[in-house]
Amino acid sequence: MPIDVIAAPTNLGLRPPEPGSVPGTAKAPEALRAAGLIESLSDAAGSTGGAGAVVDAGLVPAGRYRADPAPGATLRNEAAIDDFTRRLADAVDLSLGGGRAPLVVGGDCSLVLAPLLALRRRGRFGLVYVDGHGDFRHPGNSDRADTLGGEALAAAVGLHVDSVSDLEGRRPLVRGGDAVQVGCREDEEDIDELEQRLGAVVPAAEILAHGPDAAARRILEIVDVEGLDGYWIHVDIDVLDPAWMPAVDSPDPVGIDPVDLAALLDALAPGAVGADLAIFDPDLDPSGEHARTVVDVVHRGFARLGTRAR
Repeated sequence: MPIDVIAAPTNLGLRPPEPGSVPGTAKAPEALRAAGLIESLSDAAGSTGGAGAVVDAGLVPAGRYRADPAPGATLRNEAAIDDFTRRLADAVDLSLGGGRAPLVVGGDCSLVLAPLLALRRRGRFGLVYVDGHGDFRHPGNSDRADTLGGEALAAAVGLHVDSVSDLEGRRPLVRGGDAVQVGCREDEEDIDELEQRLGAVVPAAEILAHGPDAAARRILEIVDVEGLDGYWIHVDIDVLDPAWMPAVDSPDPVGIDPVDLAALLDALAPGAVGADLAIFDPDLDPSGEHARTVVDVVHRGFARLGTRAR
């Protein structure tokens, strides 16, 4: 199955890093392309007997970033996120309809709603949400629920405002029991609610203690089962410890390392219908060193994306 690399240069789901500035995640697709992402993934896919062809499937531009929510809106950039999500969903839908495995390269975590919308149009799918944070803030548990990048998983399972949780009247995009959060820190403020509402939570400490293969087996028991039409993988690169990946907006200690992340993804990717990659910020990587780390994870983790997907 060929892999379609779809660029999604969005920063709409993040707070400004400082007054008067904008988040740099919208620059990530171009920075990763310059670091050799497509060529590296193509080489890996061919050498492993994986997907073979890796196609540059173009770019879906996001709207203009604004730092504060518009009057009457709950989320900053709420209208722009709605528009971008639908257009990106159409691009993912086109890739899936052509028998290919989309790899969406962003961008911030709010972009995950687009592929989930595309999949929800087709049936019932699971979600593997690999992220150093729970992204489970929502109006029911916080009075600060105004930034979708830190709330995307809650939106995906239907707990946020209608504009992001009830897209096309399809709430929820993913049933809570069909989703697994992977890689959050054990001091995650919403971990109790995550464990209550999701199919499973696999914290970073568990991966560090038992290894990526054991984590993958536990995850697949939830998402690779009868009753589901397949599953999607979301990867926020801040699941890595800042010792390896400081070029993210919210680095936290006790993450995993690139070798374990690549091994985990390599175990999960063959059965997935597609994946996305989020939160790398080139503004925090002037030398390009950390872009090369991301490219290496993709090279080793996604070469077999979609090869066994239902």
